[in-house]
Amino acid sequence: MTPSGGGYIDLQVNGYGGVDFNQNDLSAVDMHHACTQLRSDGVAGILATIITDHLDVMADRLRRLVELREADSLARELILGLHIEGPFISPVAGYRGAHLEDAVRSAEVDAMRHLLDAGAGLTKIVTLAPEQDAGCNVTQMLVGQGIVVSAGHTDASLDQLKAAIDAGLSMFTHLGNGCPMQMHRHDNIIQRVLSLAGRLHVSFIADGVHIPFTALRNYLRLARLDRCVIVTDAMAAAGLGPGRHCVGRWQVEVGQDMAAWAPDRSHLIGSAITMPQVVENLTDHVGLTAVEAEYLTASYPARLLGVEERS
Repeated sequence: MTPSGGGYIDLQVNGYGGVDFNQNDLSAVDMHHACTQLRSDGVAGILATIITDHLDVMADRLRRLVELREADSLARELILGLHIEGPFISPVAGYRGAHLEDAVRSAEVDAMRHLLDAGAGLTKIVTLAPEQDAGCNVTQMLVGQGIVVSAGHTDASLDQLKAAIDAGLSMFTHLGNGCPMQMHRHDNIIQRVLSLAGRLHVSFIADGVHIPFTALRNYLRLARLDRCVIVTDAMAAAGLGPGRHCVGRWQVEVGQDMAAWAPDRSHLIGSAITMPQVVENLTDHVGLTAVEAEYLTASYPARLLGVEERS
């Protein structure tokens, strides 16, 4: 199903159709293929997402995305900007997720400016852990440049979250993920964010594995549907279907649910779901109407980026 507004807007895409946006040797052919696959799946716009690595490696990958986007008319149309996820995230196992442990670091203004320069003005969202941003200095700098600051891969305390929101943080990245399987049953990052959801836009992954559908239904209700957005958090195996895929440094097992697992199924490595499958999940398993699903996957993310939905 393609939304009536003209196409899905996905704020978190790490790769697609066998192409990893975080690979060092990303080619023009790779880029065009990924964009063609996204368009064929009804996607009108994405934020190409670069995740935690050593600072110069991330900068090189951002520059390469900018270069390839500039050279390809389809990529210019489809890639609305960049989402930088890390490296200023929690170093603690569970909260760190699949991000490289030895590349995680505290937030520094100069380091952030280095990444923004590499992104050549295309950065729209930065995901960081508030507890890694002393004095909220990086948050304030980003907000001053019109960039959305999103908390994620974090175990920020309630006071740290409130301070970050006061400094301009306005979003939370894939709530219910980027945290351990077992946490304090009451005082945990999910409960803290839900208690502040009236001051945040909150994104979720809707594959039924990253968050069970029952929990997603509850979270959407508590966070208020009109302030929520659905992302795929797609990695390179997205669009390839079930099976074992070799994508970059990962060997992944993709099941019928489109979750991407390590071969031993010890942990998730992202999602391989497509936006049409997301919408099917939202209507068939979460109980949303087609209009509500369109809002979460097209209208609202377009509004967050300040763009018109595209045909």
